[in-house]
Amino acid sequence: MNIGIGDLKEFLDEKYEKYNHSDFIDSDPIKIPHSFSDPYDIEISAFLAATIAWGQRATIIKNSYKLIALMDNSPYDFLINCNKTELKRFEYFIHRTFNGIDCMFFIKSLQNIYKKHGGLGVLFQRSYLQNHNVKETLVEVRKTFFEIDHQHRTEKHFSDVSKGSSAKRLNMFLRWFVRNDNRGVDFGLWSKIPASALYLPLDIHTGNVARKLGLLTRNQNDWLAVEQVTSNLRKFDANDPVKYDFALFSLGLFEKF
Repeated sequence: MNIGIGDLKEFLDEKYEKYNHSDFIDSDPIKIPHSFSDPYDIEISAFLAATIAWGQRATIIKNSYKLIALMDNSPYDFLINCNKTELKRFEYFIHRTFNGIDCMFFIKSLQNIYKKHGGLGVLFQRSYLQNHNVKETLVEVRKTFFEIDHQHRTEKHFSDVSKGSSAKRLNMFLRWFVRNDNRGVDFGLWSKIPASALYLPLDIHTGNVARKLGLLTRNQNDWLAVEQVTSNLRKFDANDPVKYDFALFSLGLFEKF
């Protein structure tokens, strides 16, 4: 698509304004954490919903609610007090390739993070303040996440950016907690990570639209592609490049651009 930089920015700004409002929530996995008011409940439910956020959106939302129901609809309280017997209730949970083994480990790892590392917000923000780089933050947090005993198969469910993964779900999770534009969708609870440091959650929708608009030339949806497209989006808004996730994603999914 042949369009000038100024016109492209205006086009994307228009789509951002159109889609970044509370109506977006109902059909998106961010709906799950919006069910809660306590910051810890929001973090935990969001992380679990983001973890299984691939496939049909209706199925993602249904299975996310199923996960939260298994936590007695009180994620933080359940996490802190969960014992081995209660952990077994996740044994038969399944979402695509994320099965009971993976699910039980994720619950145990989150329990470890909230008991020994202060929670997800503390862990992510502390790592960012040490590294001043989101990619390195994701690497460090991943190491902490797998510091307790686990089966190798589960490692695929926490993307490894050091091996080139686009980390779509992790970047989406960070968008939810870092961006603070008072539009009612993203939470903006983590103030120690600047929105300017975020990377685009790159998936089939955002990738295809970005290529059509000339924002991405790389064929693979990998970390190099994430860096390329985010670098181009920073030309439109250096302080908040990932706001254009709303535009690119919605153009692909809703408008079949």
